[in-house]
Amino acid sequence: AVVYVPLAAMVYASLGRHPVLGLVTAYAGVATGLSGNLLPGQYDVMVLSITQVGAQLIDPSWQMNPMGNWYFGIGIAIAFTATAWFVIERVVSPRLGSWRGDASKKSDVGELSPSDRRGLRTAGWAMFAVIVAIGALMLWSGYSPLYDVSAAPSERIKPFFGALVTLIFLLFIVCGWAYGAATGSITGHRDVIAMMSKGLEPMLPYLVLVLFAAQFVAMFGWSNLGPITAIAGAEQLRATGAPPALLLPLLATLTAWLDFLIASGSAKWTVMAPVATPMFMLLGISPEMTTAAYRVGDTVTNLISPLNPYVVLTLIYCQRWVPSMRLGSLLALMLPIAIALYFAGVAVTILWASLGLPVGPGASDVYHLP
Repeated sequence: AVVYVPLAAMVYASLGRHPVLGLVTAYAGVATGLSGNLLPGQYDVMVLSITQVGAQLIDPSWQMNPMGNWYFGIGIAIAFTATAWFVIERVVSPRLGSWRGDASKKSDVGELSPSDRRGLRTAGWAMFAVIVAIGALMLWSGYSPLYDVSAAPSERIKPFFGALVTLIFLLFIVCGWAYGAATGSITGHRDVIAMMSKGLEPMLPYLVLVLFAAQFVAMFGWSNLGPITAIAGAEQLRATGAPPALLLPLLATLTAWLDFLIASGSAKWTVMAPVATPMFMLLGISPEMTTAAYRVGDTVTNLISPLNPYVVLTLIYCQRWVPSMRLGSLLALMLPIAIALYFAGVAVTILWASLGLPVGPGASDVYHLP
């Protein structure tokens, strides 16, 4: 969200389209990408690790499969992409109209200079070197800290996903430093530190917001209102006696509403997983399928939850292009996308449970008690 979203606004503006439309589109992808993607990522490992805590209350031998939501994630990614494209083009874009901002704001960089081309080539070689180094740390015989050869086949890549944030940071800083050194804009480590400090300046309002939001989240946790709400809602689901094709959308709906109380997806699932996962296992629904339904509900309301700090961060980016933009205006733009994606996610969940499709490699949608 910090890097990709503002870049999308620049690209849209350079093409003559409204930059806020680029921000909305990019943020919708970032926020809902946690529920489905073409490739598994670090979030899969984190959320399924939390699922394991709940699943082992019923089956102590159950182990997390990092690829456990992969097939479902691909289906969600396709459905969300098509739905978001239709709503953004037909509903959101007409509301914003055409872009008539200052030409200087369109970020039209024009032709690349020889220095820029040299910098990009150097950065490309630096990126290649980092990727080769990461590959070596995964495949080097006898020393592979990013690939656990002694673990079960489904868990061997867990160290790589656990280090993914650090690896992405390393990739960015190496490529940026290489580009700056080649173009002459970076002559030493002091220039890098100065650039990093300057880059954080637009983030200061966000950091202040996070400080106070953290206090609210902490006090909310101390009050136990979150667990009480989650447990009460889960018990209501159990009392319905409904089939999986209906229970899973109900779980997604409950999760979507809880997003207005607990913004963090991992924190919310930490509260819900010890209740929802074993309860659904007793009803014959696999932990992976339960996790997939949870992720659908968690992400769609990320777009419109005021507790989500990235909503405010996106608003800050919007105000760079449209200073009069306010939170209500941004939420009004995001609301039709969130509603459409909710129904698309529920439809995919119902279809998946009705057809009995596998959720991922070695991950069924049903669970049989041992």
